[in-house]
Amino acid sequence: MPLTSNDRLSAIRIPGTEERFLDPLGPKDRGMGRLRYLSGGMGPPLVLLHTVRTQAEHFRHLIPLVRDRYTVYALDLPGMGYSQIVPGASYEEPAMREAVKSLITRLDLRDVTLLGESMGATLALTTAADLPERVRRVVAINAYDFAGGIARSSLLARFVVTGALAPVVGPTVAGVQPKPIVRAVLHGGLGDTAALRDDYLDELLKVGRRPGYPVVARAVYGNLPSLIAARARYPEVKAPIHLIYGEKDWSRPSDRQANKQLLPAAEFVQVPGAGHFIVLERPDVAAKVLNDAMRLASVPEAAASGA
Repeated sequence: MPLTSNDRLSAIRIPGTEERFLDPLGPKDRGMGRLRYLSGGMGPPLVLLHTVRTQAEHFRHLIPLVRDRYTVYALDLPGMGYSQIVPGASYEEPAMREAVKSLITRLDLRDVTLLGESMGATLALTTAADLPERVRRVVAINAYDFAGGIARSSLLARFVVTGALAPVVGPTVAGVQPKPIVRAVLHGGLGDTAALRDDYLDELLKVGRRPGYPVVARAVYGNLPSLIAARARYPEVKAPIHLIYGEKDWSRPSDRQANKQLLPAAEFVQVPGAGHFIVLERPDVAAKVLNDAMRLASVPEAAASGA
């Protein structure tokens, strides 16, 4: 059920969307907990999957550009954003993929376009491999599937992630989130640092203060090996794939080339000057890919109908 405006958990409002929740049904679902997502728009379903340490509002500037052509479902991945934090839950790639699949199958979404950034890009590709009968297209932005991950961003990011993963002190480090440090770490993922709005940073900090969130953050930082391993699933995807990379992404040219070779039929785009968080600084790039795909799909339909 949607929430009323007075009940909304996030301070950020995306016009035309509502907050909704998917409650667990059985033992398998209880492991991932209650999932929160934003929904709105019209047209075929578009499922949006966010980056490491963010949430559905990551797509606040993209959604208005595509909601006239798609019904959007922007998911808070398990334990992140305002999805339920379940003690002892796994945040490895297979567990998070199950949450994405649960959203799609429980809502009986078909003809789905999956768009993910960073960790979300890897999940979009592996979900498409698992649900070929439901997924029509995948847009994978700066796939987070290479050694080092966010630690490549800057010396500060390396210190924060290494500290969060350290034995004994790790949970304490993961729970310490001074605003200047979080801002500096996120700036390391942007070509244009002005794209990180202060209200969005405040939202991420508010989520980071949820009870149990430091455990989630630590587990997510530590799940990189499972995301790297998930690359083996990419060639199983039957749907058309768009690979988008920022010129200044944390991935190296060799990482991008490896995915191009793994997915030779994929459309490849590199965005000049952009960093890891393309959806924040250049939402128009993703919107053009999505809207162009919808326009092209409508041409054969119009021809078939004699229009």
